[in-house]
Amino acid sequence: MNWILLLTAGLFEIAWAIGLKYSEGFTRLWPTVGTLVAMAISVWMLGIAMKNLPVGTAYAIWVGVGAVGTVILGVVLFDEPVNALRIGSVALIIAGMIGLKLATP
Repeated sequence: MNWILLLTAGLFEIAWAIGLKYSEGFTRLWPTVGTLVAMAISVWMLGIAMKNLPVGTAYAIWVGVGAVGTVILGVVLFDEPVNALRIGSVALIIAGMIGLKLATP
């Protein structure tokens, strides 16, 4: 259950990272509200997951899920560049998250 909470927290991290872009520096009301709500939910779920997971593992997975998802959505929604170095870098983040999961009892 803790891993599901952690992955869900990571999904909310993606939501608030993308929301930051849509809020245009917190100048648009509804994107700002959505961003702040997603931030609160994400951190709350991370805190619950950390009750039973190592802090370093939980935090790294949370950030990794957020980073990978935000890069993917940046490409899809904002036409950000795709090249071999970016793909390789995302693959390394994913490999690191898998390694941490496998190394955690």
